[in-house]
Amino acid sequence: MAPTRHLRTCTLCEAMCGLVISTEGDRITDIRGDADDPLSRGHICPKAVALQDIHADPDRLRTPMRRVGDDWEPIGWDVALRSAIDGLARVRRTHGRDAVATYAGNPTVHSLGAMLFVPEFNRALGTRNRYSATSVDQLPAHVAAMLMFGHALLIPVPDLDRTDHLVIIGANPVVSNGSLMTAPGVADRLRAIQSRGGRVVVIDPRRTETAALADQHHFIRPGTDALLLAALLQVLFADGHTALGRLAGFTQGAEALQAAVAPFTPERVTAATGIPAAVIRTLAVDIATASRGVVYGRVGISMQAFGGLATWLVSALNVVCGRLDAEGGAMFATPAVDLVRDDQRRTRGVRFGRWTSRVRGLPEFAGEFPVATLADEIETPGPGQVRALVTHAGNPVLSTPNGARLDRALGGLEFFVAIDFYRNETTRHAHLILPPSSPLERDHYDLAFHMLAVRDTAKYSAPVFRRAADTRHEWEILSALTAGLAPTAAARWRARLLGRLGPARLLDHALRTGPYGSGYRPFGGGASLARLKRAPHGVDLGALKPVLPDRLRTADRRIHLAPDPFLRDLARLERSIDEPAGGLALIGRRALRSCNSWMHNSERLVRGKRRCTLLMHPDDAVARGLADGDRVRVQARAGAVTVELEVSDEVMRGVVSLPHGWGHGRDGTAMRIAAAHPGVSINDLTDEWRIDALTGNAAFSAVPVQVDAASADPAALDALVVP
Repeated sequence: MAPTRHLRTCTLCEAMCGLVISTEGDRITDIRGDADDPLSRGHICPKAVALQDIHADPDRLRTPMRRVGDDWEPIGWDVALRSAIDGLARVRRTHGRDAVATYAGNPTVHSLGAMLFVPEFNRALGTRNRYSATSVDQLPAHVAAMLMFGHALLIPVPDLDRTDHLVIIGANPVVSNGSLMTAPGVADRLRAIQSRGGRVVVIDPRRTETAALADQHHFIRPGTDALLLAALLQVLFADGHTALGRLAGFTQGAEALQAAVAPFTPERVTAATGIPAAVIRTLAVDIATASRGVVYGRVGISMQAFGGLATWLVSALNVVCGRLDAEGGAMFATPAVDLVRDDQRRTRGVRFGRWTSRVRGLPEFAGEFPVATLADEIETPGPGQVRALVTHAGNPVLSTPNGARLDRALGGLEFFVAIDFYRNETTRHAHLILPPSSPLERDHYDLAFHMLAVRDTAKYSAPVFRRAADTRHEWEILSALTAGLAPTAAARWRARLLGRLGPARLLDHALRTGPYGSGYRPFGGGASLARLKRAPHGVDLGALKPVLPDRLRTADRRIHLAPDPFLRDLARLERSIDEPAGGLALIGRRALRSCNSWMHNSERLVRGKRRCTLLMHPDDAVARGLADGDRVRVQARAGAVTVELEVSDEVMRGVVSLPHGWGHGRDGTAMRIAAAHPGVSINDLTDEWRIDALTGNAAFSAVPVQVDAASADPAALDALVVP
């Protein structure tokens, strides 16, 4: 029997790579890149091949599971859903609606059904205790986008395919394939910049895979990116290198920004950043004088104590150089399903800081609290204490700061429902696990990442496999829970209506009413689901186009270059200049074959040399009497881990690096391959009290640590030491 070919978008990271998947019956025989995909053009990374491992994984749950003491038993869907609804309703009825919390993990955004139905479920619960992976990742980018451009999803992306001067700060897109920048095959795109005579400059505490391809790499001390960016702006203003161009007609705040960054001269910040003043001045001039240039920053500038300021200053740099909304600069996508356009009637005004969390007073953003305070809300008695939790596709024990504390807190919940197909370090505490279908058993359209792509395309993916009769899709699970928990008859009617429509019909409506649609005219010829089904490789909608000022969603339809919250926070940044560095600063890192914490149950992705090692500069190792391969104990305020040392000048002096996503050695999980390659969790070292005071995002970068030789006991390797 000849193999059947399926054209599919990979759902494992932001890159949206096109795949050709060959199957024989219910078995995958081959996965390769789709050369005819207009965005990825045949690019593929090792994670995509592991899609077959997820689908066939014997550890993947396929039926609802109920915890009975320390054991688990399978139950039917009707009983599972009824038990979930009754348990959540009981807690809400007894303790109030805020006693139920929700957490959405990163894979939520990779699921069409979850993206459409998680918001409905949250509305049905009515709780203010909503959390997600946003506040350990890109929250500063959303805050900056809302305050500057009027909508949290108006995040500009580098026009990689037309720029000739790219400055990358705190990002490693060769490994991530872009992040808040959907750009499959980044290495080839960077080489293309160089081939056309352009330059790539990387600023990072580690000589990353991206830095290895760059024309220049400059080390910077972790957590000081905002100081560097402010100094670059100071030089541009002081030396007359600003040129807003057409942006001047709809931009306000340039004079306020100039005055605000005036104290941040290169000479004043050089000691703190570790970058010489002359280098800072040259960087500024090069940015200003390049014919088509752009500055891009990502997790390194976001996950730190000044994440909000650093993210804002990146966009401010692009604006004052006239590079925003310009070819080769920082541009906005025009996706076929435009979440900004669809949302404009409901998001007038800033949805930030309208209320604060109960225990620590942290600001909400778009209705969510920073997840760094979730353990506080579970452990602290009083009205509004979190007593029940619903997680969707998340593993916060391994992905949020001080995961060991959250791990302990989860054990005290009255009721915990997990929508997940693994029993992992978080869901092992659940009372019920409701497993959805596998990614290859459901249809797909990327609602979020087309908003962030370096080229406008649209692509629908049909399921590769027919789901089993007793399997539920995520949206079906969420729809049933929503209908059962909705507080009014009208809300229950809406939930049932959306459930009957399903994701495909909702997607078709969004396409027809989007920027490329022609509504419901029978011969309109615009975007529709039927049209995408006829183009399984995807539809090319062209290079990014200038869209301002029409796309702005600020009340006055102007760019706000100097929003007050950022200006006020600069005083905190200025005070940091003279703070002593001292000790070692811990940063994270990402590997091409890892996807946060949930891809380690694939044998093909964990084989090879040990990747969960602590990188340390040779000079720092000699000063501590340590050598490559030693077992070391890494101590922070939150806890300690024991791990293998890897000595390398890849990191700058005073910096150590540990990858994120590991730490699979806890009892009660059911992921055998991951448990055999446990590593240690960086988030047993990170600190829930270290946050960006402006946005509430977790400050993972520059965590102070002490590193010493570990015990001689071989069993101590990779073992968590609880403080």
